[in-house]
Amino acid sequence: AFFTKQTNTKLLAISLGFSAGVMIYVSLVEIFPKAQSDLGLVFSEKAAAWYTVASFFAGILFIALIDKLIPSYENPHEVRSIEDIDEKKKNGKLMRMGVFSAIAIAIHNFPEGMATFMAGLSDPYIALPIAIAIAIHNIPEGIAVSVPIYYATGNRRKAFMLSFLSGLAEPVGALIGFLAIYFFFDSFSPAISGVMFGAVAGIMVFISLDELLPTAEEHGEHHLSIYGLVAGMAVMALSLLLFL
Repeated sequence: AFFTKQTNTKLLAISLGFSAGVMIYVSLVEIFPKAQSDLGLVFSEKAAAWYTVASFFAGILFIALIDKLIPSYENPHEVRSIEDIDEKKKNGKLMRMGVFSAIAIAIHNFPEGMATFMAGLSDPYIALPIAIAIAIHNIPEGIAVSVPIYYATGNRRKAFMLSFLSGLAEPVGALIGFLAIYFFFDSFSPAISGVMFGAVAGIMVFISLDELLPTAEEHGEHHLSIYGLVAGMAVMALSLLLFL
């Protein structure tokens, strides 16, 4: 963001579409069935199916509420390109935009960190592609924080540090997820894991549909984001098949 005058919108669109494909595919093909399988160890087949679906939509509701509580101006989903931000003239307004974006993104990233941790917990082989997908989708969020602060202050270090600190909420979320399991769910029952995996699947699908795909289309051509989506699904499918 600091070394270019224009955003590479085509690459960004493909990358975000790819991330969405990875997350949607693994959520519906791997994590959702894992949730139902775990719940099936405790409940009847029909009850397990109902609880899985309920957990899935509870996860969607949870992340949607967080998204709704963040004002649209500071919402990380309202991604701004370098060109848009460069047109703004008032340094104070730019600084406020960057700081509030950092706070909003930190709040937003916290459940994403927990979701990524839980997804990796369900199957270690899917942890790496999900982490890569999350990292790609964090790029425009980092731009939303660092660029306005850079233009307001002219200080690359300050812009980078605030962007970096907002991103730390994700590993903190993962750490809290780990500590919760370690200390409070000593006997990590299939019922608990099933509900958590169902919720994680819902969170990841919502992020993909509400954030990644709209942002991909906003910054590039429609077909580029779809090509990226299909490619992400294909890569995720292939990686899962290779580790069967």
